[in-house]
Amino acid sequence: MKILLVGASGTLGRAIAERLAPKHQILAAGRSSADYPVDITDDASVEALFARTGKLDAIVSAAGVLHFGPLPEMRPEQFAIGLNDKLLGQVRLALLGQHHLNDGGSITLTSGIVADEPIRAGANASAVNRALEGFVQGAACELQRGLRINVVSPTLLTESLEAYGDFFPGFGTVTAAQAALAYQRSVEGVQSGRVYKVW
Repeated sequence: MKILLVGASGTLGRAIAERLAPKHQILAAGRSSADYPVDITDDASVEALFARTGKLDAIVSAAGVLHFGPLPEMRPEQFAIGLNDKLLGQVRLALLGQHHLNDGGSITLTSGIVADEPIRAGANASAVNRALEGFVQGAACELQRGLRINVVSPTLLTESLEAYGDFFPGFGTVTAAQAALAYQRSVEGVQSGRVYKVW
């Protein structure tokens, strides 16, 4: 398959690429990508990306920025960071990308455990991740040409424990390689509208 992987340079993105690369052609995209640069918050940038890639068999997104901070101090413009980037950015990839997929192609987005298990300073993350899951479940009912869409919801990655562990007291972790299995399941499998929880 010809797979566009957005967020390919991140910890999770690298693990997904390593998992899928032996059997598929991976087009690595992201803000800092030399080959396929893209700003997922901008329609024109995403459209330009798809114009460069041509037809695809799968789109995988492991991208998106959130705002973490205490609710009493949070401003609407801070809350909008996650809405405009991780939520609308990934929705933008799906809405525009569906038209560049071959029949039977798939879209895989990324949410996170805080959609179900809130954490301190994580109201923006909980809202964005829950909204992404709702979008995927709704979109699965309307996609045409045999297209599929799923979302992977990982817990804290083991590789990120040192940086983010204090936000997740008592949470277990999974390695990025373990989380990458869910992306393989979404890309190579048959299911649609699923939330793959990797906890």
